[in-house]
Amino acid sequence: MMENGVYVKIGDYKDVLEVMGMIKDKIAHAKAIIGKIKNLKEREDAELGSWSGKLESVEQKVNDLDAALLRPSL
Repeated sequence: MMENGVYVKIGDYKDVLEVMGMIKDKIAHAKAIIGKIKNLKEREDAELGSWSGKLESVEQKVNDLDAALLRPSL
C-alpha cells in the first residue's frame, strides 16, 4: 500500500517550524513557572507548619496557666 506525500511550500514549512519552536519555548516557560510555584508552596507549607507548632505551644502554656490559676490553694 502506498502512502501519498504531503506537499507544503517551503515558506509555510518554515513558518510551521517557527511556530513549533515558539510552542516548545512556551511549554518550557510554563514548566519553569510551575516549578517556582511548587517551591513557593513548599516554603509556605513549612512556614505554616512552624506557625501551627508555635500556636500549639502557646495554647499549651495558656492551658497550663489556666489550670494553675483554677487549682485550690493549700
